[in-house]
Amino acid sequence: MSELAKATTKTESKCNPKHRVSDTARLDVFPAFHKVAGRTVLIVGGGEEAAAKIRLLSQTTAEIRTVATEFGPEVLAAARANANVRKVSRAFQKSDLENTILVFAATGEADEDRAIVEAAKAAGIPANAVDRPELCDFFTPALVNRAPVAVAVTSTGVGPVLARHIRAQIEGMLPLETGALARMAEGFRETAAKVIPAGSARRAFWARFFSGSVAANVLSGNDAAARNEAQRLLNGETNENGFVWLIGAGPGAEDLLTLRAQRLLQEADIILHDQLVPEAVVGMGRRDAERIKVGKAKGAHSFTQEEINQLLVREATAGKRVVRLKSGDPMIFGRAGEEISVLRDAGIGYEIVPGVTAALAAAASAEIPLTLRGVASSLVFATGHDKDGETLPDWAGLALSGTTVAVYMGKTVAAGVAARLIDAGLDQTMPVMAIENAARADEAIYAGALSDLSGFSDRDEIGGPVLMIIGNVVAEAALERALPLKRTDVVDEEIPSSIAA
Repeated sequence: MSELAKATTKTESKCNPKHRVSDTARLDVFPAFHKVAGRTVLIVGGGEEAAAKIRLLSQTTAEIRTVATEFGPEVLAAARANANVRKVSRAFQKSDLENTILVFAATGEADEDRAIVEAAKAAGIPANAVDRPELCDFFTPALVNRAPVAVAVTSTGVGPVLARHIRAQIEGMLPLETGALARMAEGFRETAAKVIPAGSARRAFWARFFSGSVAANVLSGNDAAARNEAQRLLNGETNENGFVWLIGAGPGAEDLLTLRAQRLLQEADIILHDQLVPEAVVGMGRRDAERIKVGKAKGAHSFTQEEINQLLVREATAGKRVVRLKSGDPMIFGRAGEEISVLRDAGIGYEIVPGVTAALAAAASAEIPLTLRGVASSLVFATGHDKDGETLPDWAGLALSGTTVAVYMGKTVAAGVAARLIDAGLDQTMPVMAIENAARADEAIYAGALSDLSGFSDRDEIGGPVLMIIGNVVAEAALERALPLKRTDVVDEEIPSSIAA
């Protein structure tokens, strides 16, 4: 071959990824899992590094032997938590390597760690020296444990903190019940191998098992229903039953959505969402999921509750995975009870996923301790209307006794609430806060006295959902950020002295 041809070939191999894989894209390690059940792993060291390895290995069934001249409190605590840990109080000896399968050098001293690793290598035992990658035969991964399923993340010693950050993301994506799903699958594996032909039919069975109603029921804790669904699949029934998740979207901030809610939105075939759930939260759903706005806005009810109930049953009966996405928490003024009843009657599996309710989000934003020793020891969640639209007076007595009251959907009935409470005997100077769009970017906080609520309903510039908090605890809030409850032409009107005191 000519020099020109050789040069051309080299250039092509570098430029064309089909011809050559870059060295930077190749791993210097080969991931593998060691069998450690009933076998001994040696940890040499008595400090914090050794304790970290004990805690990591305590997620396995390994016998752990730790050797050190002195054990620190972290090691002692880790050893107390695991009956499989045996402590040997003396300096490391080569005889400690007998019958061990892995060795961790965690003394904190470079020379000692090197000597331990060299002794292990001489005995043919893989060794790891903590924070000394140049000495290691293997690297300790950041571990996501969903036994018998495990996910190990390593940076091959280059960036262990990065590996932990990646692990944290996987932790959020992988349900705790994943192991239970794997164990159930193991229980059906032999039967599936007998009754379902190998190849595409068996692959399709397992695909439905791990992504359909079997998995949904296991992950929601309903093993009996999951086994019934698995049996249906084994019997060749392809019309899967659907499943419904009643999910709390929280107050609207995307980062206040729970990890479980975020994961389930990615699994939904259809999302039925309230009017108040922001599009950014709805958008966390699977891209190809159908989205239907079923919420009720004042004066424009797009769906009645009965229609929503029928829609849930119809879509789930058709085999779809349905998310009913509600603002705040589904069990607090979310009419979830009616939907649960309908799903039960129809024999449809469901799970309730809680969300951050508006009162808690509002209190966090305004720094209001909803309960406070010596001030308020109880808390009431109330709605501004009863089922007939009348302002509720029932909790007035509780407010008189010092209970903190959080009033949902309160703007339009603010004057009526204030009048009823004052008539019931509550001091008109009682501190009050109203929080609009709690925990969202356009949040606004208003503070004043109970009497100031008389004109609050007329403030047209306040258009978002409002939650009112009434009680002496409001005096402990971050008042410097609050606007006055009472409309005024005075630019710098001060918060009433009853609150600022």
